[in-house]
Amino acid sequence: MRFIEEIVVDAFLPTYRSMLAERMRDLGLTQTEVADHLSISQSAVSKYAHGEIDRHPAIEQDERVIALVERTASGLAEGTLSSVQSLIEAEVLIRELERGDLLSELHQEAVPELAEHADAISIHDPEGRLRERERILTALRTALDRLERIAGFSRFIPQVGSNLVYAREDARDIDDVAGVPGRILDITGRATIPAQPEFGVSEHVASVLLAAREGGSTHRSALNLAFDPELLYELEVSGIRTVELEPSRDLRDGVEGALLTTPDVSVVYHQEGPGIEANIYLFAEHPEAVVDIVRAHISDR
Repeated sequence: MRFIEEIVVDAFLPTYRSMLAERMRDLGLTQTEVADHLSISQSAVSKYAHGEIDRHPAIEQDERVIALVERTASGLAEGTLSSVQSLIEAEVLIRELERGDLLSELHQEAVPELAEHADAISIHDPEGRLRERERILTALRTALDRLERIAGFSRFIPQVGSNLVYAREDARDIDDVAGVPGRILDITGRATIPAQPEFGVSEHVASVLLAAREGGSTHRSALNLAFDPELLYELEVSGIRTVELEPSRDLRDGVEGALLTTPDVSVVYHQEGPGIEANIYLFAEHPEAVVDIVRAHISDR
C-alpha cells in the first residue's frame, strides 16, 4: 500500500527543493540564506545544490515546476516573496498535480492496481469520483442502518421490496446510483437488508430517481414505500409537495413529466394498475434526509 502523499514526500519534495536550492545559489544567496528560506539545514542545502539528491526526471522536466522554481527563487532572492508565500504557491501546485495530473500518474505507476478503477487517476482530489463513490457508499450504509431500526418501517415495504438509493452528483445512468442489492425486504415483520450497498444494483428506484433529475429535481436520494393513504396525508399536511402519477403510464416518463411541471416535488405516488403495485417514492438531497422523513411519519405507527 502506497499513498500519494508518499509520492509527494519521496519524489516531488526532494526534486523541487534540490532545483530551488540550486537556483537560489546561482542567484547569489548563501547556504545560510537558502537554509533559512527553506527551513532546512545547511548540509541539506549543500547536498541539494551540488546534485547529491536524486531528482525525479518527470518532475524535474515539468514546465510548471520549472516556472515555480524560477519564480520562487527570484522572489526570495529579491525579497518580493516571503517564505510563507512561497510555501503557499508550492502547496497550490502540489494540489494541482495530484488532481488527475503528474503526481496522480506517478501514484498509479507505483500502485498499478489503481488502473482497475477508471476514475482512480483523481483519487487524491477531495471532490474526485473515487472519493465521491466512497462517501456515497458510507452515507448510504449509515442511512440504511438507521432505516432498518425504525419501528414499523417493515409494514411499509412493498411486496416487490424497497430500496434506498443515492446518486452521484453528475449521475447519468443506474451505474451512477448506489443502492441495496436484492432490495430491502420484509421478512417475518422485520426490515432486512440482504447486502451492503453497491453501485448499479437498483434498476427500479434508481430509474425513478434519474427520471426525477431529468425533470429538473436536484434530489440525489430516493426510497420507495408501499402506498398508504394515511401516510400520504401526513406527508402532505407536513408541507411536502406530492404529485400523483397515472399507474398505466411509463413510470419514468410520468416522473420526469411531473417534475418538469413542479420540480420542487419531494413525493410522487401512483395507485394500483394492471400488474403494478401502488407505491410512494420519497426524494431528498441526501439519504439521511430521506430517513428523517420516514422516522417522522412512520415510526411507531
